[in-house]
Amino acid sequence: MLPDRPLVIATRESALALWQAHYIRDRLMAQHAGLQVELLGMTTQGDRILDVTLNKIGGKGLFVKELEQALQDGRADLAVHSLKDVPMILPEGFALAAVGEREDPRDAFVSNRYRQLSELPPDAVVGTSSLRRESQLRARYPHLDIRPLRGNVNTRLRKLDEGQYAATILAAAGLKRLGFADRIAAVLEPEQSLPAAGQGALGIEIRADRKDLETLLAPLHHPETAACVRAEREVSRQLGGSCQVPLGAYAVMRDGALFLRGFVASPDGKNFLQAEASGSANDPEALGRQLAGALREQGADAILATLSG
Repeated sequence: MLPDRPLVIATRESALALWQAHYIRDRLMAQHAGLQVELLGMTTQGDRILDVTLNKIGGKGLFVKELEQALQDGRADLAVHSLKDVPMILPEGFALAAVGEREDPRDAFVSNRYRQLSELPPDAVVGTSSLRRESQLRARYPHLDIRPLRGNVNTRLRKLDEGQYAATILAAAGLKRLGFADRIAAVLEPEQSLPAAGQGALGIEIRADRKDLETLLAPLHHPETAACVRAEREVSRQLGGSCQVPLGAYAVMRDGALFLRGFVASPDGKNFLQAEASGSANDPEALGRQLAGALREQGADAILATLSG
């Protein structure tokens, strides 16, 4: 049964967030004839503070708090997020009702002068706001000059075009969704740059008591993507994953089984731990806990203690 009023989607007002919200709106309206869906655009604290790296101002949760407040007070029915921006533990009273089919989960190398990371000369300036990307770059290419680069996709590309950076690393999914696939000089395979937990997937958040929305959202849920990102997010949850922790986790499904890779590192990339695990797709969180345990056996707790101290 359709609601007797339009559904309202809370969304950030960046170009990528709006693309994602429109995409979910169009999918919902295609699945449910007669359903009306409206957008509530919002500017979050994470969008307002651009001169400080996320790990110093509270992490990616700053991108979702205002949207959750709109759900809480009834101004919106659901919120659409890039799943990699969603904290590993949701506040009480909220739930991820659906996970959309994943776009390309990989990182992308973007440069106007170079075709590959390996072509960058010593001291070439690479911009990124991600400790995960920074630690992997420093581990594999210690001769590069890694500098902070905040802002939405358009802002980062503009700063690159102005010559402030020789290159940047961005999520391939965001570039493709915004029509910037031609800006990708090279897609980085997971062996080069392991993605963030949930990268490339969209998460739809609701209030936990809104059971009426679960049936409406069910056609948008992609079980295979959900199983993969549940395993990835559990790795991050077990290790306290946030913008303060250089950590990556990436799972794929093959023949009904999940294959999961993960790493945790010091920001300078000098202490870099990685592990792999495989197991049943019926219990993704168990696989995530297994991989987190393997990283702990290698000494992950010592890295985490340094970061939190």
